Amino acid sequence: MARRMRLSRRRWIVVAVLVILAGVAAAVLARPEPGPPRAPITADQRALAAIAAQAGATDIATNRRPDGGMTLAGKLAGRQFGIAVPADWNGQAVLFAGGYSIPGTPISMASDLIFKDPSGGTLTKAYGEGFAVGQSVFDKSAVAVKSGVENTLRLRGLLQRMGATRFFAIGGSMGGNIVLGLIERHPAAFAGAISACGVTDSWQSEIGKLTDLRATYNYYTAGTRYALPGDKDIAANALDPIPPAGLGAIRTPWVFMQVSRLSSPIAKLFKAARERPDGDEARIVARIASINGVPEDPASFMFPIMTAAVGMDDMRATFGGNVYGNDAKVYASPLLSAADARALNAGIQRIRADAAAQPFANDWHASTGRFAVPLVVVHNRHDSLVFLDQAIALRDKARAAGNMGNLLVLVAPSMVRPIPGTGLDGYAHCGFTPGQAGKIWTIVRDWVETGRKPQAERF
Repeated sequence: MARRMRLSRRRWIVVAVLVILAGVAAAVLARPEPGPPRAPITADQRALAAIAAQAGATDIATNRRPDGGMTLAGKLAGRQFGIAVPADWNGQAVLFAGGYSIPGTPISMASDLIFKDPSGGTLTKAYGEGFAVGQSVFDKSAVAVKSGVENTLRLRGLLQRMGATRFFAIGGSMGGNIVLGLIERHPAAFAGAISACGVTDSWQSEIGKLTDLRATYNYYTAGTRYALPGDKDIAANALDPIPPAGLGAIRTPWVFMQVSRLSSPIAKLFKAARERPDGDEARIVARIASINGVPEDPASFMFPIMTAAVGMDDMRATFGGNVYGNDAKVYASPLLSAADARALNAGIQRIRADAAAQPFANDWHASTGRFAVPLVVVHNRHDSLVFLDQAIALRDKARAAGNMGNLLVLVAPSMVRPIPGTGLDGYAHCGFTPGQAGKIWTIVRDWVETGRKPQAERF
């Protein structure tokens, strides 16, 4: 389903500039990843590396960390993984599942999970308390829940061979969905889990939110200078995140260019709305926000719309069709007159969900609320990509299943950050401080060790 954009002469000039930038970027990316200086590992650490090799790990590289621990990187079934084992390892392990990436972007991870902690601080906290930590990359970029579950379980098996006796699963964003897939499909594999800012309900509801935002934005900006570029079909990519054939060398600059093209009109809309609070632009922002139940926040428009606008082709290919349809949806808002509502519902683009896409989306992964281990779900009150609705939906499912004894939902304050390249600030996605990340880890660890569910805490 991938499509290639026809490039105008002006666009080719842009591409030529990007090729030059790509040469500079390639030189930078070719440099070894900075990190702690390499040092010989101990005899005990060599023994762990030998066990990993016997268990099927290949391309193994080890390094003794400055704190006396060891990093071990390599491949399992051809997929990259990384492990950090502290010097005073307690025989337990924490496995991390990462989040969504733009289709076609490189699939990689840090070789030292403590030096460059992908969890925002949770892995560092656990490692400092004697836990081994690990991560495995996915088979593909973009939506990759199935391989995320499978590769995490494969890494769990490796660590078990190396001596681990108890495991925790943690993940953020799409990784939060992977965590639900792990503990609901494999109830005996982990003792406790954390989902931070995660898709804890379903892809149907998450993609539905992205699609509705894009559809209403298209409707209200049609014919204006704020309209999105590219294909207007909400069931397809607006712009292709993968460069045309022969231009693979500029992959990273190309993605930046496409994302910038999508964010620019949205940024202009918000700037105009703020300059004229009583103007048409402010009314457009207010209506789109009200219809979709999101804040009047630029990041809460940009990130969902951009994700749908460069990721919809991958989503359709991954699930086998549309997982969401708005053909029967009635769009409403207290800001709309009856005539405005009729016009919106008559004029907005409609698409249907494909029945063939539902089984895979349900398996990978629509949560059930039925899991047998302590799960801490933490979400910002305002998250610009995975909205709080996801955590609320999981809570409702767990309550219906009589499983609230295994679920703790924490709501953290919203975090505002600059939106790169726009001159605007907006709500963050996964906006947690390292201190909060460490506190979340302490909550789930104590819950597992004591068997007592903690009370909800403020952050």
